Amino acid sequence: MVAVNNREKCLYCGGCVSVCPVMAIELKETQIVIDKDKCINCGACVRVCPVGAMEVKK
Repeated sequence: MVAVNNREKCLYCGGCVSVCPVMAIELKETQIVIDKDKCINCGACVRVCPVGAMEVKK
């Protein structure tokens, strides 16, 4: 399982970046980049996203 970002919904606010405990998420201009090797599937990014753009998938 890994966190994924829905680009159509994302506001690029950076909330997910700031709550990731293992720094697996980066905001690069208008793109959220998730390091799948670092992601621990904790769901912190999902809970903080104001528009539901983040989710954990298998």
